[in-house]
This record gives sequence, structure tokens and C-alpha cells, in this order.
Amino acid sequence: MKLVAVSAGLSTPSSTRLLADRLAESARGELAAQGHDAETEVIELRELAVAVANNLVTGFPSARLAAAIDGVTGAHGLIAVTPVFTASYSGLFKSFFDLIDPDALTGKPVLVAATGGTARHSLVLEHALRPLFAYLRAVVVPTAVYAASEDWGSGGDEYTEGLPARIRRAGRELAALVAARPAEETPEDDDVTALERQLSDLRFD
Repeated sequence: MKLVAVSAGLSTPSSTRLLADRLAESARGELAAQGHDAETEVIELRELAVAVANNLVTGFPSARLAAAIDGVTGAHGLIAVTPVFTASYSGLFKSFFDLIDPDALTGKPVLVAATGGTARHSLVLEHALRPLFAYLRAVVVPTAVYAASEDWGSGGDEYTEGLPARIRRAGRELAALVAARPAEETPEDDDVTALERQLSDLRFD
């Protein structure tokens, strides 16, 4: 099995990349606990920014960008992480997914996540990221993860679940969907009904 994380962070080091790494490791660890071997790959969109722009105006991807797109469409599970700009996902993040065939993510388990300076932007997960992947007919896991600046190093309190716990829960949910997906199913399959039924039957404690 292969898990691919897409990180749209622009800085180095990047909290967006850090969150992508932790989510990928959480999902990989959960799959390993279930007896499944999984490899992880992180795609840094910052390194592909010029190639993405050129593809938008020419219609032709570079070899490196084509490899990144193939990695996303061929993954068994996808983790998509973006910083928040102007109350939504970044332009680079959207531009990259605009290059992917609209049917290529059909039925694919996807974990969405975002980073930002304040918790006030956390609704970006529900009003921007989840609808984007719903439009692409992916199966988005129930738990989306938002990490504000104050979340790093915080274990939460009696009222609020901390970032590490949310990462573990989201990784567990993604791993469950990836493991439940029929082995013979390919990313090009159009019938999502069976996977949606499995999602409704899953219980995440």
C-alpha cells in the first residue's frame, strides 16, 4: 500500500510539512498495526510551483510534475495539507489539484488538513477543503485536522482534544478506509457505492 501526502507549505521549515509528516506516519503506523505494509511519500508543492504555473498556461506537465500527479492518482490513500490564505486553501494547492483529472480521485480515501496562525480559520476544512474533494468524488475521512500556532506542543484540556490526539484519530480513520478498500479496486474505478457503504459502517472510537 502507498500513502501520499501533498504539502502546500511555502516556507522551510514548514508547519504544513510537519503536519503532513505526522499524519502520514500516524496512518502508516495504524496500517502496520493491522498487518499491512505501507510506504509513504510527501510531495512538496513549493518545489513544483513553477512547473504548476507552466502547466496551467501550456497544458503540458514537466516530468517531475507528471510524476507527482501520478503519485497522487496512484496512491491507496491521500493526505492533503495546505496553509490558510485569505480564509481558504492556498492558490498553489488549488492549482495543483486543478491539474488532476476530475475522475482520477473517485473513491480514493482522503484526509484533509490545514495550518494557520489562529484557530479562527479552522472552518476552512469544512467550507473549502471538504467540498473540493467531495466534488472530485473522493471519500474524505470524518476527522479533518487543523493546526493553529498554539496547537503545537499542546495536549489539549478537559474540553478540547489536543493536536496529537486529533492526528492519531485522523490517521486511524484513513488507515481503516485504505484497509477496507477492495484490493482489486483501481483509482480509475467509478463505482464508489461500496466504499461509501463501508465508510458508513465504520466506527471510530
